[in-house]
Amino acid sequence: MFKNRKKAYVIAEVGSNHNGDLKIAKKLIDKAKECGADAVKFQSWNTELFSKKVYIDNYFLGDDYRNRKDYSLKEIVKKFSLNKKQLLNLKGYCKKNKIQFCTTPFSEKQVSDIKEFKVPFIKIASMDITNPRILKEAAKTGLYIILSTGFSSLFEISRAIEYLLKHGNNKICLLHCIGLYPPPSDTLINLNNIKMLETAFGLPVGYSDHTTGTEISIAAISLGAKVIEKHFTLDKKMFGWDHHMSITPKELKDICHARDRISDALGSIKRTLSKQELSRRKEYRRSIIIKKDLKKGTVLKDKDVDFRRPGTGIEPFDWDQIKGRKINKDIYEEHILTYKDLY
Repeated sequence: MFKNRKKAYVIAEVGSNHNGDLKIAKKLIDKAKECGADAVKFQSWNTELFSKKVYIDNYFLGDDYRNRKDYSLKEIVKKFSLNKKQLLNLKGYCKKNKIQFCTTPFSEKQVSDIKEFKVPFIKIASMDITNPRILKEAAKTGLYIILSTGFSSLFEISRAIEYLLKHGNNKICLLHCIGLYPPPSDTLINLNNIKMLETAFGLPVGYSDHTTGTEISIAAISLGAKVIEKHFTLDKKMFGWDHHMSITPKELKDICHARDRISDALGSIKRTLSKQELSRRKEYRRSIIIKKDLKKGTVLKDKDVDFRRPGTGIEPFDWDQIKGRKINKDIYEEHILTYKDLY
């Protein structure tokens, strides 16, 4: 699905940016399709994602830029989570709008549910690269697996891949990922890991982008990323922990436009000249021309010639081969020299 793909597969990661409202979710689907994304991705978590301690300490609420205190984490998780029925509703809406639907599972049961949705792949979040239960259940589906690598060492990535292979699934795409939302410095991103992971594991590799803006995603596409996953929102100022580092429809459209142009521009590693370029080559190259009137029998010297456009005569690199030869007729200033002019 991804290995020989010419254009990067762009996933508009809605995540929790629907804020628990199916109307917002469907508007995000509409916008993602309009912008040229290949897929819209949701997340299948519920209150079982976190332990009691996390809810007591209210982790993650501080990730919202307003640092709101009028909700508890458990209230937000309940409000923002989507059940199976709601996800099926969104799957049908995606099908109607001809854009692929997918959702990240966070439990074995959710993996089974996702298989029923007839999705093209299962996305495993970075947090679950060390979760053998989810990896095993995902492998058993036989679906393509997109595996995010945020927070992970090469050993942990290798172990997860081996585990998927052990359980009968070799259809794997890795996503280079930095598990910070957003990364505080571009120096932490290390996009060259895309090529490194591709070489190390012989698998297609994409990029899950948590940076703000579009530049880093576009750079990843230029490096040959097979998949781009980018958080997507209608409004960066909405309440919720991902909106502030997500892209708007305009930014998603810019990424998709860049994807289309870059994929065409990357082309082949084979050096070729197009018919169009060949047809204009002589116009742009230079020829050996005579700088002044010369009489028949003159011995050609450096002072007699110059190199000027167009390239319809003898090319400048051949000057050392013909210097010192005689001309076989009178030649006038600005004449483009040819081999027929020489004894």
